[in-house]
Amino acid sequence: MLGTLAFMTDVLTPPQMWRWRLAIFAIFTSSGLSIATWASRVPAIKTSLGVDNVEVGLMLLGAGIASVVGLSSGQVILARFGARRGMLTAIFIFATGVLVVGIGTDVFQSFPVVVVGLILFGLGNGSVDIMMNVEGAAIEKESGRTLLPLFHGFFSLGTVLGASVGFVASLWHVNVLVHTAVISALLVGVGILSIANVPSRAIALDTPAHESKPHWRDRLHVALEAWREPRTYVIGVVMLGMSFAEGGANDWLTLAVVDGHDGSPALGAAALAVLSSAMTVVRMFGGPLVDRFGRVATLRVFAVAGAGGMLLFIQAPNVPLMFVGAALWGAGVALAFPIGMSAAADDPAKAAARVSAAATIGYVAFLCGPPLLGVISEGIGILNTLYILVALVIISGFASGGVKPLPGSQVGRGR
Repeated sequence: MLGTLAFMTDVLTPPQMWRWRLAIFAIFTSSGLSIATWASRVPAIKTSLGVDNVEVGLMLLGAGIASVVGLSSGQVILARFGARRGMLTAIFIFATGVLVVGIGTDVFQSFPVVVVGLILFGLGNGSVDIMMNVEGAAIEKESGRTLLPLFHGFFSLGTVLGASVGFVASLWHVNVLVHTAVISALLVGVGILSIANVPSRAIALDTPAHESKPHWRDRLHVALEAWREPRTYVIGVVMLGMSFAEGGANDWLTLAVVDGHDGSPALGAAALAVLSSAMTVVRMFGGPLVDRFGRVATLRVFAVAGAGGMLLFIQAPNVPLMFVGAALWGAGVALAFPIGMSAAADDPAKAAARVSAAATIGYVAFLCGPPLLGVISEGIGILNTLYILVALVIISGFASGGVKPLPGSQVGRGR
């Protein structure tokens, strides 16, 4: 494996740092690619299986529950195997899930088989989300720069690539099995090549071979201690509100355009594309802003932009202002999750545990929060329901002082 022996030393050379960084970029991109691959083929899956929207909802629920289980088990996997082995295993699991979805759709035309594939997909993606964020935080500590927003930008890029490939596959009438088989093989190949270039670092619970390694139960005990630290929950509040708003946009913005603003489905899709593009751009270029102005100031400014954008979207009297609101909404919520991850990793000795705990809070809000909006909207309407997201973003902005770097940490302090 490329550079494996050199990775066992404490100090990495610049080429090793670059390979490590590119490897984690690739893993973030792969995660986004896998999600968009199956999501882009939902209409074809629905037609092949002959199911209705209720059963499609059950498939989504199965994937969501499995993702939460994967998130919850991420800390155990980290403690037992470390991030390198854990990520590779998780990539194999979600790549297998993508393939099984295709097999269930076009070979067996079986709803249960597709659900099994989505469960594997959810378990693997939930677990790798924890570990790739731990690795991203470790790279930040080594480089002394805010990089997690950029990593999350590559995740967003992966979703764009996956959606684009799905669009072409649908346009050319490529069946789901061929599509998912190609993507699954790509995911496995990228995973193997990437892990070969990830060094063993104690911050990611991959203790180098020449160092003594605590028993995995001791490491798990340290990981669970993060749930008893008040700072974990303050960071969690920041991430929870913004993740809720991000997940709410993904699931309900198009419907808000159609039902709330009497727009067409195409207009709703365009508004979501505007929001997603704004989020991706801010994540790609947000790291230098954090390094210049500091985490707290950056988060508060973007919280104001996000809340203002949502209010503009809700009240917009015309399409251009609605699109401006969607763009501000996406930009406003883009940085909270990666900045929260960075803050959780301020103490290298406890970085893996704290990042795992904070990521679990953020992802659970992202996955489980939006369905609650659907229930509430039945009573008060979708646009009125979005005011809940405005309030949550404002709360996150007020709580953002909790992500201030710990003494001795230079990442995110600002200049």
